[in-house]
Amino acid sequence: MPNLLPSIKEVFSIVGILLSFIGLFLSIWIIIPAPIYLLLPLGVGAPEVCHWSLLLNATAFALLLFRLPGNLLQYAALSISIVGIILSITPLLQIPTTQQQMQSAMEKQLGKDYLKPILEQKHFGRSPMMGRTLSHPFNIIDAFKGIHIDDVRYTPNIEFASPDGISLRLNIYRPQQIGKYPGIVVIHGGGWQSGSPENNADFSRYMAARGYTVFAITYRYAPTYKFPAQLDDVRSALTFIQQHATEYETDINRIAILGRSAGGQLAMLTAYQQNALPIRAVISYYAPSNLAKGYREPPTPDPLNVRSVLEAFLGGTPDQVPEQYTKASPINYVNRPLPPTLLIHGGRDHIIQIIFPRTLFQSLQNSGNKAILLEIPWAEHAFDYIFNGASNQLALYHTERFLAWALQEKV
Repeated sequence: MPNLLPSIKEVFSIVGILLSFIGLFLSIWIIIPAPIYLLLPLGVGAPEVCHWSLLLNATAFALLLFRLPGNLLQYAALSISIVGIILSITPLLQIPTTQQQMQSAMEKQLGKDYLKPILEQKHFGRSPMMGRTLSHPFNIIDAFKGIHIDDVRYTPNIEFASPDGISLRLNIYRPQQIGKYPGIVVIHGGGWQSGSPENNADFSRYMAARGYTVFAITYRYAPTYKFPAQLDDVRSALTFIQQHATEYETDINRIAILGRSAGGQLAMLTAYQQNALPIRAVISYYAPSNLAKGYREPPTPDPLNVRSVLEAFLGGTPDQVPEQYTKASPINYVNRPLPPTLLIHGGRDHIIQIIFPRTLFQSLQNSGNKAILLEIPWAEHAFDYIFNGASNQLALYHTERFLAWALQEKV
């Protein structure tokens, strides 16, 4: 038995060294942007799973401590695990300050007591989880276990239009109980070239469980179809929803539109048109708003090659098709009364830089429109693909409140 203990320590040492290097590799993407598209999932996911990398680095540290005193490699690995721990804990340490800033931004625009009348609405708080959600914008247990989502009714693959023979379909998520609910139209991202209504399905199911009818829609893709085909398709979906509102248990007078990335640009354009269908509010997750400026000032690094994406979408460069870039940029429509806008963006976004939502937010406010900008300093583009990550928990918390405020029943 005495001869067995050194061998166990050696195993702990080897495992600790391996875990320290793995932990550091996963953790560095919390601060280092992905230089190429292949590595983009690491840049997006690393901050959102930092609680797991913290656990991994802490485990490596503990295993290496158990073997001390050790050789030079073991001491180096111990130092590496400490660096990994520091990197992993950084987003978690920023959560309280970020939440406070988000709360202040919401109250500044909506009023300190904006939540009071919301709690009296029948559709708000239908789920027993609502109480916990309102009290805890971030829950570390949910980060590890996942966010609980109640059962909902799901109706997929409903055709709402067929332009040029292309079948466009939507998915519907509804609460379990039959009733009449406010509606949320969700538009997926994908650089206007890919994606589907199934993207971010957890969000759609979550909101349906909260008492909303959620319509997840799609549109025709570039480069085969150039703008404004995509905008036309979103408007077709809204017309379809209006025509079938009773069938799908939707209060047509309480509709919000939400989009991510390319879908956020389409959501804002749809809501900002002069002849827009009735929309109470618009929510944009990390969406472009000034496409010509985005083309001329691409991010560094640029893992998506935003210029090629914009050229495929709009049919050329800003010099070749300036009108396309003007018409496709939501910032050019702010000088008129618009529905309230919630902008949610990652401070480390290397697809759509944070300067763009900041400029849009300021323009909306200068023109007298109600707008809120929520920044998540550690988050990258598409952060909410990790549904139970820290960034999405904060975003979901405030999105839920904003929707409840915007879609509350008028007395």
